[in-house]
Amino acid sequence: MSSFLIEGGQLLHGEIIPQGAKNEALQVLCATLLTSEPVRIQNIPMIADVQTQIDLLRRIGVRITEHGRGDMTFQADALDVSYLGSEDFQELSTRLRGSIMLVGPLLARFGEAIVSKPGGDKIGRRRVDTHFLGMESLGAKVSYEADRSLFRITADSLHGTYMLLDEASVTGTANIIMAAVLAQGTTTIYNAACEPYIQQLCRMLNAMGAKISGIASNRLTIEGVKQLGGTTHRILPDMIEVGSFIGMAAMVGNGITIRDVAYDELGIIPHTFRRMGINIERNGDDIFIPRHEHYEIESFIDGSFMTFYDAPWPGLTPDLLSVLLVVATQAKGSVLIHQKMFESRLFFVDHLIDMGAQIILCDPHRAVIVGHNNEIQLRPTRMNSPDIRAGIALLIAALSANGKSIISNIQQIDRGYESIDKRFNALGARITRID
Repeated sequence: MSSFLIEGGQLLHGEIIPQGAKNEALQVLCATLLTSEPVRIQNIPMIADVQTQIDLLRRIGVRITEHGRGDMTFQADALDVSYLGSEDFQELSTRLRGSIMLVGPLLARFGEAIVSKPGGDKIGRRRVDTHFLGMESLGAKVSYEADRSLFRITADSLHGTYMLLDEASVTGTANIIMAAVLAQGTTTIYNAACEPYIQQLCRMLNAMGAKISGIASNRLTIEGVKQLGGTTHRILPDMIEVGSFIGMAAMVGNGITIRDVAYDELGIIPHTFRRMGINIERNGDDIFIPRHEHYEIESFIDGSFMTFYDAPWPGLTPDLLSVLLVVATQAKGSVLIHQKMFESRLFFVDHLIDMGAQIILCDPHRAVIVGHNNEIQLRPTRMNSPDIRAGIALLIAALSANGKSIISNIQQIDRGYESIDKRFNALGARITRID
């Protein structure tokens, strides 16, 4: 198990460029299975989860040509669908949640898909009902083999229909879209997720010959087509990484420029950090975060203290609440962080409390943070990263603490952030990877 040794207390300065969006990459990679023609994808983040997804495609039989780092062509013209039933596939697919999005394209193109119960972050129960209810609405049959934790989905043919999703699941919406593009007739998906990841997937599919309208809304209309062709697609910058860098710059930055952020796709993220008292200066698609010796959390108009909570897009993404929570520990003022979606995601605050942060964990979903106003620094300590987003939050906390901290289980961080130690070290951090 690898660890980070962090010598905190250094002020960071310089420029950093966000990687391609992890969540978009996991979707569009699966979409390459919908055609036998070559699909070129650029700006792929070479992080652990994405590389596992690419490995899954390669083992299924997708031919992959590398043009450069993060630039690959995928051609699914000679797939071995029987591999899906192998123990090797089952073991590999349990390593990440994104493997479940293989179901939609495989079902649409071959009439059958098999997938193990997906893995991923241990942040609470993450049900997959939305995916399979959607497939059943299109005419598929779903069975679950409990002894092998295996889902088997079959369909002689898929037929367009109207469906109202029980939740605006991002991966569920993506999976259903990929199944519906080759279904007979018209499919309407209401209460669809509309995150930029979904918008990008729809634009890519339309470039391949799909007929999807209502993009960027929560009501998508999909006219099924008989086949799709190839295309070239570029993945957006990762807005979660952009938000993580804003938090890092606010706490330990001495002037940080974040390049090529696709600002118009960031939604409410910059506004949320501004409500934390963070000064964000925009210059086209770059943002600059000056040094913050102090920053003050706003109050609501009636004087009550601020609350940040996650919500479906265009609301605040749950993936940034961990970073916002850490940034709040050194702010002036108090804030309530309400993590509505996952019941285990706030448990990492025990580490921050050990570091001297003033946090009251009210219940698994809510935490109150009373900021130190940078008058009391966090203490270095030994920590364990429970998931991707808590891991980057703890890394930011360790960078702000004077002294040496150790974060173990950093493969969780590696799943979402490519070479984050090297990239932060280029700004002046002192992070050593211990294998």
